[in-house]
Amino acid sequence: MLNCSQVMTHDPVFCLASDTVDRAAQLMRQEDVGSLPVIESYQNKRLIGIITDRDIALKVVAEKRDANMRAQEVMTHNPVTCHADNDIQVALNAMASHQVRRIPVVDDKNQIVGIISQSDVATRVSEPERTGEFLTEISKFCKQVRVNECLY
Repeated sequence: MLNCSQVMTHDPVFCLASDTVDRAAQLMRQEDVGSLPVIESYQNKRLIGIITDRDIALKVVAEKRDANMRAQEVMTHNPVTCHADNDIQVALNAMASHQVRRIPVVDDKNQIVGIISQSDVATRVSEPERTGEFLTEISKFCKQVRVNECLY
């Protein structure tokens, strides 16, 4: 069985809690990603949240709020995480039970080291039937519940 470090995207792009939502959106566009881990500082890279394109659409654009507000105002605080040495099944179970499509990977100091998304699972896990079932289950759930319940 694979561990999370074998499936994750290493050293993902991130933003600071103090960055503006506009900056976060620009980073997402530039890097072609739908979410950014939010860290405390460049020095410690301690994960404190995650911000998604959906957060921006629903909490900023739809509410006609200023894109110069801070990422920490719209991010999900204390997101569910896994560790690089965890078995990939730990990450998959966490994603399913918390209804999230992405899971940050942290070290023992809660510093961001990677991120696992549904596409990482789909392209890097060599159990197509099991992977397909997992991705279908997450997607089905996210379509059935209210928009805010599928966090990231």
